[in-house]
Amino acid sequence: MIVDFNKLPDDSRLWIYQSNRDFSNQELDEISNLTESFLINWQTHNQELEVSYEIKYNRFLILAVNESFNSPGGCSIDLSLRFINDLSKKMNIDLLDRMNINYRDKQDIKCVKLNELKELLNNKSISGETIIFNNLVKTKIDYMNNWESNLKNSWLSQFIK
Repeated sequence: MIVDFNKLPDDSRLWIYQSNRDFSNQELDEISNLTESFLINWQTHNQELEVSYEIKYNRFLILAVNESFNSPGGCSIDLSLRFINDLSKKMNIDLLDRMNINYRDKQDIKCVKLNELKELLNNKSISGETIIFNNLVKTKIDYMNNWESNLKNSWLSQFIK
């Protein structure tokens, strides 16, 4: 059952999938339609899940599950990954590349590969104050409070001299 994202409890579990570029308006519509079709039927051990999703900044797809309603098992999580993989292929975007790092450059969002991050820091294109998107957050409250954070306060701080 799909519910409004804002109505999910703060401890709801979530997964963030990122693109290395913005989605077009046509892609946004198709991603929304395909995601809703998947979520309507997403179950765990033949039991309904209370789920939601968001598309943020035309670049991030966030799936969320209220685990206190029904907790997704390994098979249902595998199904969601298969959905994301299929969606990536269909839309010709890579939502599963964990080596992509998205960050804010003024009002724009840019993407670099993890191995390029150190060079950007060295040439002062970015700094510890640069806002990055920490896609490792696991709950809705963590997403709301810590998803956008300074690089120096993230797991990427290890790249700062």
